[in-house]
Amino acid sequence: MKFTDGNWLLQPGVVAHYPAEAHDAAVSGRGLVFHAPVRPIRHRGDTLQGPLLTIRIDTPMTDVIRVRIEHFSGAADRGPHIPLFPEKKPKVQIKVTDKEAILRSGGLSAHVGRGQAWGVAFKSEGRALTGSPPRGMGYIEWAGRGNFVHEQLSLGVGECVYGLGERFTALVKNGQVIENWNKDGGTSSDQAYKSVPFYMTNRGYGVLVNETGPVSFEVATEKLGRVQFSIEGQSLEYFVINGPDPKQILSRLTALTGRPALPPAWSFGLWLTTSFTTSYDEKTATGFIEGMKSRDLPLSVFHFDCFWMREFDWCDFQWDSRVFPDPAGMLKRLHARGLKVCLWINPYIAQRSSLFDEAARKGYLLRRPDGSVWQTDMWQPGMGIVDFTNPAAKAWFQGHLRRLSAMGVDAFKSDFGERIPVDVAYFDGSDPVKMHNHYSVLYNEAVFGLLEEERGKGEALVFARSSHASGQRLPVHWGGDCQSTFESMAESLRGGLSLGLCGFGFWSHDIGGFEGTPPVAVYKRWIAFGLMSSHSRLHGSSSYRVPWNYDEEACDVLRFFTKLKCRLMPYLYAKAVEAHEAGVPVMRAMILEFAGDPASDTLERQYMLGDSLLVAPVFSEDGSVDYYLPGGHWTHLLTGEVQEGGRWHRATHGFLGMPLFVRPGRVIALGSVDDRPDYPFSDGVTFLVGALADGEGASAAVPDLKGRTVATVTVRRRGRLVEARLDGAAKKWRLQLAGVHSVESAEGGTARAEALGAVIDSSPGADSVRVRLPSAP
Repeated sequence: MKFTDGNWLLQPGVVAHYPAEAHDAAVSGRGLVFHAPVRPIRHRGDTLQGPLLTIRIDTPMTDVIRVRIEHFSGAADRGPHIPLFPEKKPKVQIKVTDKEAILRSGGLSAHVGRGQAWGVAFKSEGRALTGSPPRGMGYIEWAGRGNFVHEQLSLGVGECVYGLGERFTALVKNGQVIENWNKDGGTSSDQAYKSVPFYMTNRGYGVLVNETGPVSFEVATEKLGRVQFSIEGQSLEYFVINGPDPKQILSRLTALTGRPALPPAWSFGLWLTTSFTTSYDEKTATGFIEGMKSRDLPLSVFHFDCFWMREFDWCDFQWDSRVFPDPAGMLKRLHARGLKVCLWINPYIAQRSSLFDEAARKGYLLRRPDGSVWQTDMWQPGMGIVDFTNPAAKAWFQGHLRRLSAMGVDAFKSDFGERIPVDVAYFDGSDPVKMHNHYSVLYNEAVFGLLEEERGKGEALVFARSSHASGQRLPVHWGGDCQSTFESMAESLRGGLSLGLCGFGFWSHDIGGFEGTPPVAVYKRWIAFGLMSSHSRLHGSSSYRVPWNYDEEACDVLRFFTKLKCRLMPYLYAKAVEAHEAGVPVMRAMILEFAGDPASDTLERQYMLGDSLLVAPVFSEDGSVDYYLPGGHWTHLLTGEVQEGGRWHRATHGFLGMPLFVRPGRVIALGSVDDRPDYPFSDGVTFLVGALADGEGASAAVPDLKGRTVATVTVRRRGRLVEARLDGAAKKWRLQLAGVHSVESAEGGTARAEALGAVIDSSPGADSVRVRLPSAP
């Protein structure tokens, strides 16, 4: 939302009030309070009339500073609020002099000048990060539109802005106007299913606007050297989060708003669905499953989409008996095949649902201000929306899911939750405008919480489309409705990377695209991208996504990449544990791992899967792809080819290949099982070592299925000697030196050659291996 008309004018009807000075500064508890008149106070007469803005600065946790701007403070706080988990008593240092007031939290400090034009400077260990310059903060009166509060934080030359939710637009948000308002807009628009009022920059800090309502962001648009964020009302609150490393920013963000739960290992395997509007029954599902098995295509989860329920009845949580006459028996038969089962749900109750009258009568549905049930014909005719602020409604909704869970359902796809009206009254009195975005969090909390109760911690997950700040606590999330094109495939990747830069650890997308039937080249290329994502699901709208509907090579591609992902599970699950414990996503924009490389600032067609594996999906039918490798010697995971970093590369790949590179100086744990994602990861584990420089060391941890570390290998190179030491338990472990095709000698094991690199099979009982490399030619 723009309040100005270029550099000199205001929009018609706008009256803008900007803090002119810090008239006084006082220590209040563990923070500072400033009163800032909107004109300089030259004599007592200037103190008459307002506005007078109150600015509070404090710290909720180390290396995070909160700023709150208020005009009128007497408005009722109806909520909701972003869930926060602050430290109990973070250390803070406050210093007030005649010239300056300073608040320090860890290495982060806020500086407010006194006796001069108003401004706030944020510094990290004395290094300038950003600041609120003169006329940065503002209180706006706009005739016919309302009152607003805005803040503008400065951007430096070359500073790039990232995040702001699952945004399918360019990864770098400079030049974009972003409305923080969840919408069901697909991946081909500037709308978002998951709006998150958080951004970070390549200068080493992040900003979380502590508002659930419709924050409007002008990212280097209204003022090209600033990010402006504004909201209607009388106050605005935000946090500045210190880095300087971008992974530290996300770690602090998720410490404040909640870490992602650890999904079960089985959820990382391949998911197959019925698709949406296709025709299906148990015979259809069984035919798909048998077709996958007969073609040696590992399958972990089968998902039933909307029409497991009868048309017009969504949701009544009852199987359509016309096509599923024995659901309990069917679920047992699917479990006997080693599969998990997921069901589609949404938070809406259609008027024809057998549950509607009960929900309406008991006050479980959102109501209009006049007390009538809010209803619409959009999506399900006459549907109402469950009011999760009513504890009885939440328990009622969960009760139906509990019955399905007891029947054998393992997970729920918690679809929708974006089109939440504002002309409603909530049971707990919440502000309906501020609840629009936050509704998605309450909805997924109800579903995820039920699954945790029924399945236990570490076994619960949803497959959610909508979310907001703090929603990362409730994985997994997927990218919504995409087209079956290369362009939409790229859009989806941009959205997933942007969401990851907001602290969401686990993300998926519809392999092949949702709308339409993908051309065979799109389908095959998307398979590779999909399996090299944290979670992998074949799903469509009006056509099935089984590979034999395309051609036999599609089966080969799916088999190859599914088995590769299963072998990568020791590494991937260790990265999942890192997401759970530190808030760093599994799929990472290049800026997260290579913040010191300017070439990584704008990369949006490639990413890191964890910290050690670079992935560049192929977005072309002919297999041509451009990708950038940061400095060092990178080894292709599939071929063993070594390529020099610090430059761009161009290659052409068949459908069984893609740029997939092992990072120099890193270790990737590869498993010995390729037909399922959940197995004892340490049994027969191979520790694949990327190119090690002389004097360099690296390590890798192997978790069990609960996320506990059971084995760790440490590898170090000294000249021609490479030594690996194992701590913990690992049966028949191996060391593999990527890109090294022969060794001079090996102690503690037996060496053999493989295309990817020399393998040393450890001797029985050995906890170390020493390898001497050949002399350089």
